[in-house]
Amino acid sequence: MMELRGICREYVVGGEVVRALNQVDLTIKPGEYISIMGPSGSGKSTLLNVLGLLDRPTAGTYRLKGEDVAGLDDDALAEHRQKQIGFIFQFFHLIPRLTALENVELPLVLTGTAPRVRRERATAILESVGLKARLDHRPDQLSGGERQRVAIGRAMVMQPSFLLADEPTGNLDSKSGGEIMQIIEQLNREGIALLIVTHDPAIGGRAHRHLTLRDGNVVGDQVGGG
Repeated sequence: MMELRGICREYVVGGEVVRALNQVDLTIKPGEYISIMGPSGSGKSTLLNVLGLLDRPTAGTYRLKGEDVAGLDDDALAEHRQKQIGFIFQFFHLIPRLTALENVELPLVLTGTAPRVRRERATAILESVGLKARLDHRPDQLSGGERQRVAIGRAMVMQPSFLLADEPTGNLDSKSGGEIMQIIEQLNREGIALLIVTHDPAIGGRAHRHLTLRDGNVVGDQVGGG
């Protein structure tokens, strides 16, 4: 479970304080499928970054599986990210010089997993997303949809409980975007909590719960659709 209480995130821009999140209260249960929508500048990506432990709140408490993580040091936050949270971004963030297989293996390399084990796990994940014939291809040899599949594989290789996706189809054509949504929705059906930031109402409408942000506030929290 992710539980936010009174979460604020402020930045100083041009000498002025900008509040990107304002007293956000939010509970996310295991296995939920949630879309996060709102106009540009509403705080969507900031919320996702706080949930994913990529950004620290200025105030408030954040409990992840019962543990208050808001005040943890950088090493402890990194460990929680590695073990519990997977990320998918609009622009993939793959390492150009590494093959698809090596990109997916990378989180396991960083945690000291034995080479044979990480190779077997990464291979199985890439095969599960339809890239059996692309294991040795570098990102520049792959289509946008294939690169996003590699990114999904990398996000899932540590077997996280939560998958956070920031505009996962925003850089793809409609066909590739639809295929990516099918893959990550299948992961949700297998029990992983899925949170998607999107500007696209058609994508957001597929979720089972819909959060709407405006000016750093949660102004809507509805169940339905999907």
